Amino acid sequence: AWLVRASPGRCTGQQGDSVHGLPIRPPRGRLARMCNLYALTKGQQALRDLARALELGPVRDDLGNLPSLPALYPDSEAPIIGIGAQAGEVTGPILKLARWGMPSPAFALEGKSVDRGVTNIRNTASPHWRRWLGPKHRCLVPFTSFAEHVKTNTGFQPLWFAPREAAETPPCFAGLATRWTGTRKKAEGEVTLTLFGFLTCPPNADVAPHHPKAMPVVLTELDEMRAWLTADWADAAVLQRPLPDGALVVLGFEGEG
Repeated sequence: AWLVRASPGRCTGQQGDSVHGLPIRPPRGRLARMCNLYALTKGQQALRDLARALELGPVRDDLGNLPSLPALYPDSEAPIIGIGAQAGEVTGPILKLARWGMPSPAFALEGKSVDRGVTNIRNTASPHWRRWLGPKHRCLVPFTSFAEHVKTNTGFQPLWFAPREAAETPPCFAGLATRWTGTRKKAEGEVTLTLFGFLTCPPNADVAPHHPKAMPVVLTELDEMRAWLTADWADAAVLQRPLPDGALVVLGFEGEG
């Protein structure tokens, strides 16, 4: 399988990683600087078309009937695209659902009985993340727009961004995914889940005036997506960079609506 069981490791977190979730209007401080809201309003057929366009083998769709997803928050279940493998051989893209939030580092779990997850991943040199940098743990996270929470006169509000150039297939965040057993919510108890998070990087000129801390790593070209899923880490790591300036348009506070 392209995803394997994993549990939180005994290591420290790094600045730029986003630990745990946040509400629609996040509190002041570090949580307000995360990318913790995005939308996927393209239909399921567009995801199948994207997976086929990668030309990495037969596509398996395990999504069921996927609705439009105009607001995805931490711990939401969302589509990802990974690569299946058997006996070391690639068997083709797999579309499946996963919960947003990778296993947290040990320091973030001290004194806690639940692991709400890490949504954004910045420092890939951290031992906590290195175990998941190989192709079998990399995934694409399709989206149509994303929000960064910015400070306004009425508090923090989600400001939405989308690619300037429209395409038939959606762009993707550069994601990591793994199988995990643990407790996300006390009421839910112990569960075994597929989890995902996505990489962040310094913002480009479109995002920086509104959100100077970071932006998601966005892949818009099929060659980039193919490399993210299959290349050695030394080659895939160069994709952790901002989009070119001018590649995004600001949708405003109302998003795609």
